[in-house]
Amino acid sequence: MIGGGTQLVGLIGQPVSGSLSPRMQNAAFAARALDWAYVPLEVRPERLGEAVTGLAALGFVGANVTVPHKEAVVVFCDEAEGDSVNTLVLRDGRVLGFNTDREIVAGIEAERVCLIGSGGAAKALLPALPGEVRVFSRSGEWPPDASGCDLVVNATPVRDEALVEPRPEQAVVDLAYHADGRSTALVEAAREAGCRLVIDGLEALVRQGAASFERWTGIEPPVAAMRTALGLDQ
Repeated sequence: MIGGGTQLVGLIGQPVSGSLSPRMQNAAFAARALDWAYVPLEVRPERLGEAVTGLAALGFVGANVTVPHKEAVVVFCDEAEGDSVNTLVLRDGRVLGFNTDREIVAGIEAERVCLIGSGGAAKALLPALPGEVRVFSRSGEWPPDASGCDLVVNATPVRDEALVEPRPEQAVVDLAYHADGRSTALVEAAREAGCRLVIDGLEALVRQGAASFERWTGIEPPVAAMRTALGLDQ
């Protein structure tokens, strides 16, 4: 139950109706017995500045930021971690922007990376990617070419087209996911190919979400509960 003492965290984006972050984060708050609530907030691009100001006015503790606002929100932060952020922390009257998307690829070893996408999600991952990175986008070099790459990252919303043909020696990370848990075309192709590592969109959601949880609360995230909420351990 949300009451007068409940601490609020939001999800700013458009659209947000299909996001599984509220399910995951509210399960995490419950697992840690926190009187906190995570609410989706549909925000049009032209109202983004007002939305960020409104978070502070309404006493929100923080927020996640998703498409299409990850880059645009930076100008409304008092301090930001790079040119693309996905996590806001409201503290002492200031808006702090953090990039917890980096945790999605943390620890993955690669010499050459095929990064598909050039939007906010791709830019958030770029500083954390190892080795030489080739960026492919429909506004630039297309179609993607993963030959010679040992890591493939899909940072686009494309779910029903693999875009590249994975090979066994490659690691594959796909940020996209189906809300019903079905595998995306890329993840399905990567698993069929026997890729050395496959991180699907739900696992990616947990990795960045756990880091966001810790930023807001200052306590260790209940990763097992977050994974269970998404059906990953069933």
